[in-house]
Amino acid sequence: MFTGCLAEMAYYISDNGEAAIIDPLRETAPYLEMAEADGAKIKWIFLTHFHADFVSGQVDLAKKTGATIVFGPSAKTAYDIHEAKDGEMFPIGNINLQLIHTPGHTMESSSYVLIDENENKPYLFSGDALFIGDVGRPDLAVKQGTLTEADLAGHLFDSLRNKIMTLPDDIIVYPNHGAGSSCGKNMSDETFDTLGNQKKTNYALRADMTKEEFVKEVITGLTAPPQYFPKNVGMNKGINTEIDEIIATGTMPLSVDEFKAKMSDVLVLDTRSKEAFTAEHIPGTMFVGLDGSFATWVGTLILDINTEIIFVADEGQEEEVVTRLARVGYDNTQGFLKGGIDAWKAAGNETDSVGSVTADEFATVHKAGGDFTELDVRKKSEYQSEHVIGVDNFPLDWINRDLKNLDKNKKYYLHCASGYRSLVAASILKANGIDNVVDVAGGFTDLKETNIEMSEYVCPTTLL
Repeated sequence: MFTGCLAEMAYYISDNGEAAIIDPLRETAPYLEMAEADGAKIKWIFLTHFHADFVSGQVDLAKKTGATIVFGPSAKTAYDIHEAKDGEMFPIGNINLQLIHTPGHTMESSSYVLIDENENKPYLFSGDALFIGDVGRPDLAVKQGTLTEADLAGHLFDSLRNKIMTLPDDIIVYPNHGAGSSCGKNMSDETFDTLGNQKKTNYALRADMTKEEFVKEVITGLTAPPQYFPKNVGMNKGINTEIDEIIATGTMPLSVDEFKAKMSDVLVLDTRSKEAFTAEHIPGTMFVGLDGSFATWVGTLILDINTEIIFVADEGQEEEVVTRLARVGYDNTQGFLKGGIDAWKAAGNETDSVGSVTADEFATVHKAGGDFTELDVRKKSEYQSEHVIGVDNFPLDWINRDLKNLDKNKKYYLHCASGYRSLVAASILKANGIDNVVDVAGGFTDLKETNIEMSEYVCPTTLL
């Protein structure tokens, strides 16, 4: 069950009237509906580890189903779990899942092997121990003075060599994440593969690799994780507000007057399309569109996870917005603008817009020069790989830290890869009093089709 916004895979397994879920998202309805359609009872909820990039839904799901929550060795929580032993079997109808303890990404990290009625092992659910093309980053469970990222990388080397690589080559690996997740650094777009093929193509499974080489390669190129990661880990160890309550509060319709009355005390989020926000929006609102990596950017840019949020959304998308916010722990959504931007305007309120130019228009402005600054808000590695000559790197990831370096009296042209991140950045600049902002529609992708001067291309993998 793939969730593109988080590049996350949860798994539903059923056999002979019994079912199990591996790494569920926070909302429970999809799993309950699948079990009902199968005529199955959810017996087990398996967690591969304490997730950092999303709040998992095991507590709410267990309340609704009576299922047992299973973690690997050493996991400690504020709720009831079964702390499994390495090698322990869990029956699901006529099949079994076997937990294998694979520490490294975290110390409780575990993978699950499906064993069918004929004792075959067709599938491995590898969590964040092994991805397609990569392995889990070893820096998220560091304990100051007792457990370093090098220690965790060493544990991961042993787990891969002694536990996972000894499995049959034809076993299919189903990881917890794919490309786009911050839990690794070089994941493939593929969501599954055979272990045998991964042994041939995954740098971390190279047969002649020493532990020292592995530790160095896995650690090299790691960038700081999003700031919300440790907060989500804490939430996943504790008991949180039930998702149904969060959705009920967050999807309360607010009249224009009610919305305006709240605006001075909360964060106002606009979740519509890039085009809609560019054309008109409520002044001072922050753009994070649902059609991009919504949850990841919310978690990266909204520093206080307890921030109260009200929002503007396309009609029918209100519950989706609240659900996606809750997936990364932003539980204090207080309602949405009933009638949207049309109701706002009908009540006589002003709107704002973002200046926008095409790639060709920007190329002309860039060549002519003038009293303005050009900023590329892509990640440092993207910028180093290839960029427009004369444009500075100003990564969106660190905009809260670096905003103080900008001049409110200057004009800024912003671009990213496609126009999503640059518009997020533009909304933040405008909300902080930097009004003369122009977005380059189509971003670097379109700029490459112009005659603008580019740096020499460097393969991104060589920058790790």
